[in-house]
Amino acid sequence: MNILAMNWRRFRESQALYAFLRDPVAIGSFTILVVLTLVSFLAPWTAQHNVYDTATLELLDAHTPPAWLDQGLERYPLGTDDQGRDLFSSIIFGMRTSLLIGLGAVALQAFLGICIGLISGYTGGRLDTLLMRVADVQLSFSTLMVAIFISAIFEAVLGVGFFERYAVLLLVVIIGLAEWPQYARTVRASVLAEKKKEYVEAARVIGLPASRIMWRQILPNALSPVLVISTVQVANAIMSEAALSFLGLGMPVTQPSLGSLIKSGFTYIFSGSWWITLFPGITLVTLILVINLLGDWLRDYLNPKLYKHM
Repeated sequence: MNILAMNWRRFRESQALYAFLRDPVAIGSFTILVVLTLVSFLAPWTAQHNVYDTATLELLDAHTPPAWLDQGLERYPLGTDDQGRDLFSSIIFGMRTSLLIGLGAVALQAFLGICIGLISGYTGGRLDTLLMRVADVQLSFSTLMVAIFISAIFEAVLGVGFFERYAVLLLVVIIGLAEWPQYARTVRASVLAEKKKEYVEAARVIGLPASRIMWRQILPNALSPVLVISTVQVANAIMSEAALSFLGLGMPVTQPSLGSLIKSGFTYIFSGSWWITLFPGITLVTLILVINLLGDWLRDYLNPKLYKHM
């Protein structure tokens, strides 16, 4: 209990909390993100309908407008999609899927990028040249193009049925493989700066193995830019999932995500059922916006040249 009390006191007195509480944009963004995350991950309780339960679907209720419009029904506050699913419930479940893919993809790309960046920056030589040239080649293509290429290969090799059953896991792998170079190059740059410092030389002198120097000495001092990148990359991963789903290479229509919901309603946007695309689109933009605003605050706080510590 004493340790917990000390940690809590240290957190309350920290400069980060003080700076955060003085920034209304950061507070507002964090509050919205927490609300959206809680609502989505508690979807079985916060959603009115279970969109995965086909027994609850009413095809006759398809394209029902929002409750405040003519012919709208109170049990469908935001209307229904082309399958008769409650759009409000679909957005909640879809947001959970998008967040899971975004967080999972960032975890994978961070793991790959940190490992490759550490090894590349610390060892140098031909291995460093080889790894960075691979990263440069991948960065010369857009992330979405690489993700589309990998996704198309997965669908061709594994089959459409297998891809649809394990779409979430496969999209995590696809987006993670497509976006690791950003981490690798950032970590490598930090390692190149850190390995010349005295504490690294002292660790070598006393005979510490290279693996321990990399993971226990250098990595903790190179994590600040990784934290900033991670917030931005979560938003990028969610956008990548939405783009792949919109192009038909992501989540299937039967498994709602924000991207697949936008795709399912795009066909009907000019025929009167505009709400099927509009409301998931607004949710996607809001989610990405608050994540990016938090990332901007974190970047400014960790950079003394951009943020004035009081």
